Amino acid sequence: MLEIMSSAGSLARMQARRPLSAEALVLVARRFAVLAEPMRLRLIQALLAGEKNVTELVAATEGTQANISRHLQHLTHAHILARRKAGLQVYYTIADPSIVRLCELVCGSLEQQLARQAAHFAPRRK
Repeated sequence: MLEIMSSAGSLARMQARRPLSAEALVLVARRFAVLAEPMRLRLIQALLAGEKNVTELVAATEGTQANISRHLQHLTHAHILARRKAGLQVYYTIADPSIVRLCELVCGSLEQQLARQAAHFAPRRK
């Protein structure tokens, strides 16, 4: 119940703000577009435990190095991830902690929604 009240409060705060400009809406849409790729979400998930190099991320996500590198470039360009070089290795970490909160919010919402749907299929007790 507290979560519902918290969500309602968040919605009220969003509605109290002035409407976003067309340019701001484009920026928001681009941010969501960057996150709308499952492999990029897998990379973020792999980095929740901390910094990893490209080789570790390839192993964690079971992708190819070329594919992983391309996705890492998109996430870095969007300032979601940060990178640092150490010799020949490149290490990545989550640069924007709000992404973690956003993923937790979306995952929690989906979990609740799916639990409600699953309840319709629960066996009835006699």
